[in-house]
Amino acid sequence: MVDHPRNPNARRPPRQAPAAKPKAENPPRIAPVEDATPSDEAGGERVAKALARAGVASRREVERLIAEGRVSLNGRTLDTPAVKIGPGDVLSVDGAVVGAAEPTRVWRYHKPSGLVTTHRDPAGRPTVFDALPAHLPRVISIGRLDLNSEGLLLLTNDGALARALELPSSGWVRQYRARAYGRTTQAQLDTLKDGVTVEGVTYGPILARLDKVQRKAGAPAESSANVWISVSLTEGKNREVRRVLESIGLKVNRLVRLAYGPFALATLATGQVEEVGPRVIREQLADFIAPENLPTGISTAGPATVRATSRQSTGASVAAPTFGAEPPPKKVYKAGWAKPKPNVSPHAKPVAKGKPKSRHANEAGGPATLLSPRAVKTAAAARRAKPAPAKPSAPKPTAPKRPGNGGKPGGR
Repeated sequence: MVDHPRNPNARRPPRQAPAAKPKAENPPRIAPVEDATPSDEAGGERVAKALARAGVASRREVERLIAEGRVSLNGRTLDTPAVKIGPGDVLSVDGAVVGAAEPTRVWRYHKPSGLVTTHRDPAGRPTVFDALPAHLPRVISIGRLDLNSEGLLLLTNDGALARALELPSSGWVRQYRARAYGRTTQAQLDTLKDGVTVEGVTYGPILARLDKVQRKAGAPAESSANVWISVSLTEGKNREVRRVLESIGLKVNRLVRLAYGPFALATLATGQVEEVGPRVIREQLADFIAPENLPTGISTAGPATVRATSRQSTGASVAAPTFGAEPPPKKVYKAGWAKPKPNVSPHAKPVAKGKPKSRHANEAGGPATLLSPRAVKTAAAARRAKPAPAKPSAPKPTAPKRPGNGGKPGGR
């Protein structure tokens, strides 16, 4: 077999196109998913948390509103709370646009005894939030105080802050003053420093100091009495102080919270609410608040201190004080009554006082002349020392005239 040389100018045969693959009839088209539920890794804030932060309702209440179809995001009704929102999204509840959340605010409240620290009580008992003034936004409590406890209760509009401060990891010390009935010693109270387990619940270290023993006169030293104890702890378990003291034979009959971290009850009256200033929040709570939620300025947004009236034991609610209303009319005094002294500012400029005037006019009937204090005293002394006018004396008796003597008395 002979190999013939290949002609380079010869044309190659055309290539045959590969056989086309059979196309599927009516291929399924995948439509883009609009407003799909973002995953947990996506940025943004959950809608329930955003609405709770804006003061609309609690997270559980927001979930109920979403289930009822009353919440919409960018015009689309939501059917699940597992949706995150971004900076440009618009949330609406019942057709009303929800505004942006305000900066973090904190209040000190002197809780009286007889109020439950909850928004809704199934038993219908009066709650702390029913007794708060009407001008306050929706707030939540940082920790709780039971029905019979009183003292300092912190309130805030930031749920994340409340949760962070409730945890023992915050390191904030709660200080209480308890009055209990029974017998104890300081040595027995010192055993609580190592913690204690009561009915299967383990409580952390507790510092307790015996302050005072109130025993009836004539009672023996071994008898039970009311004792006052100062208690400090970093946990906030349910009824912790009462259960721990009961474990050593003391029955608590009064419990007052004096401080929660750097915030103290101080002179706050019972039922009074006082807002913490923005500068204090930045100094004390900056580690627990997101930078975008920190307040600015130095003054509070509302009244600094407000008296809150609690509901009575009968269950009837007392109307909270209203602000912006006309002041009550001033009291009208009857003629002759002593009027109250006007309130004078200590920073007012002193008014120059003139020389004292004499209380008597001059002899010509003109206006009263101005006399020095010494002249007034001298004139008063002269009036007191002026002698009384002399009384007229009776006429002396004369001897009768004798006849024959020329009318001269006596002699022959």
